[in-house]
Amino acid sequence: MALLLFVLGLGLAIQVRSTNDSSDALRGARQEDLVRILDELDDRTQRLEDEKRRLEEQRTGLENSSDQAEEARKQTAERERQLGILAGTVAAQGPGITLTIDDKKGTVEAHMLLDAIQELRAAGAEAIQVNDVRVVASTHLSDAAGGGVRVDGRKVAEPYRFKVIGKPQDLEPALNIPGGVVQTLEKEQATVTVARTEKIVVDALRPAKRPDYARSSSQ
Repeated sequence: MALLLFVLGLGLAIQVRSTNDSSDALRGARQEDLVRILDELDDRTQRLEDEKRRLEEQRTGLENSSDQAEEARKQTAERERQLGILAGTVAAQGPGITLTIDDKKGTVEAHMLLDAIQELRAAGAEAIQVNDVRVVASTHLSDAAGGGVRVDGRKVAEPYRFKVIGKPQDLEPALNIPGGVVQTLEKEQATVTVARTEKIVVDALRPAKRPDYARSSSQ
């Protein structure tokens, strides 16, 4: 215990002496030395302030970079989703219409359904499905042997059910214009029903196809 008190007392004495020595040194310093010391302190303070500002700017830059990276990731994901909808590789849902064509007499031909698809596209359709086949930009239709229609090589039979995502207020009138899709089909004695709905689910999918030759120019 006595040894501990001795060590503490010795440390205190050294600290007091060091402080006194520094104070004595400053009291004995020349004016130009004091000015130099103050300048050095000012310089050190300025350097610390500059370093603080640099670190704060670096932190802000990292935060902004993180936000920008997250925003870029979201935009990329949204772009991929949109392209997937156009390519038919992902499901889609939204407002739209259903178009049902009952062709009991078998008089509806492929070109009539193609006219309906083109009319819907012109009216702003964003996704189309005919029965269980997804319609995309490269879709082609042909008359099937023995009746019915082939959509991209797959035979679909009546009734032909179109599920279409888009603005219902534009899609329905486009089909009902005088001399348009509905009137043409009805002349062939087909029964046509068009209904607006707040939620259409287009879930027929097409496999993603990798191009044989084309590659991104950024690679």
